[in-house]
Amino acid sequence: MPRIGNTTSNAAPDVIGPRLIMLLCVLGLTLLGFVMIYSASSISAMSEDISTASYLIDQLGFAVVGVIAMFVLWKVVPYRFWEGPAIWVIWGVAVALLLLTAIMGLSALGAQRWLRLGPISLQPSEFVKIAIVLMAAKLFSEFRMGLTDPRTFIVQMIIFIVAPTGFLFATQSDLGTTAIIALGVLGVMWLGEVPLRTILIVIGCLVVFALGATVFSSYRGDRFLYLNPWNDGENGYGRGYQIIHSYYAFAEGGIFGTGLGNSREKYLYLPESETDFIYAIIGEELGLIGAVAVIIVWLILLWAGMRIARAATDDFGAMISGALTIMLVFQAFLNIGCVIGVFPTTGKPLPFISSGGSSLIASFMMIGLILSVSEDTGGRSVYEGRRDDLRVVRGGRSERARSRG
Repeated sequence: MPRIGNTTSNAAPDVIGPRLIMLLCVLGLTLLGFVMIYSASSISAMSEDISTASYLIDQLGFAVVGVIAMFVLWKVVPYRFWEGPAIWVIWGVAVALLLLTAIMGLSALGAQRWLRLGPISLQPSEFVKIAIVLMAAKLFSEFRMGLTDPRTFIVQMIIFIVAPTGFLFATQSDLGTTAIIALGVLGVMWLGEVPLRTILIVIGCLVVFALGATVFSSYRGDRFLYLNPWNDGENGYGRGYQIIHSYYAFAEGGIFGTGLGNSREKYLYLPESETDFIYAIIGEELGLIGAVAVIIVWLILLWAGMRIARAATDDFGAMISGALTIMLVFQAFLNIGCVIGVFPTTGKPLPFISSGGSSLIASFMMIGLILSVSEDTGGRSVYEGRRDDLRVVRGGRSERARSRG
């Protein structure tokens, strides 16, 4: 991916616009999330005999923590910091959290994916996916610079990328997060200019794995009921109940929606209406126009993130910003696809909009890392950047590194 050199200011003109657009997209999605969480959760809160604003207040607190984390990763910690020893610490903490979750994690909705540490309850997989993508970017960057030979690189990928991802899948039965991590690593490979043939082979292996994980698991196989949820053996009142009521929400919303706060499905008809299925409430209250607007905002955010990756001053920055953008947007469209019946239900929240602390904080952290790449100039002038971009193949940098070695 060709990149344009930076000026000596704090940011290249090429990324100031995309950075501002990304911030506006995140702000818009987050504010929409606040409104829809209050609307979707108010009835559930009343049924639990708590304040109708309880879920919103919790989300506001999580947002404060997330914004602080985003600002620190954006303005205080340069992204190259994660190319050094710090990444090993982050990776080690992530793996430790996975182990603790497997040993003493909390079970909910049939899965052991939550961990309580004192007064704090979190979903470690939301943070593990960030650590794995950062590690993948580091390993690919070092390989491109000729610092590791192919055999060592493959062993490192198996130990530091494949093994923890496989452990997450095996212990948490979380195919959704596994797919999100896989897309993030594929994004690193694409931005790292791995040959297309290799990428296609990896994709083929992932498809075979996903099919096997689905076919040989009755728990996941049952989710294909979404293709005809009324045929669940209980006339739509069994396993097809949730997706059917998601359809009802969109049908009731029509083009213009029933109006903000006027959802019927949130009256305890649609399970998880404030979390995984909040997009259905958006479709019901804001109609097709509101639902499509959300998709457009995510597409704009994708464009902004890839522009930042394109203007990055090195491979590591390009891989981080691009892969995290791809991973974040993929999760959004995975959630939307599940809610509208394109994919089987995976239980993944809609970033910035769904209720949930771990997802919101992790999403802000990813934005902070992406923006950190946009801040870095690498000490190059615009003329040095243009000169470097004259290279036909960026791999030339790797060849020079090998020759120096």
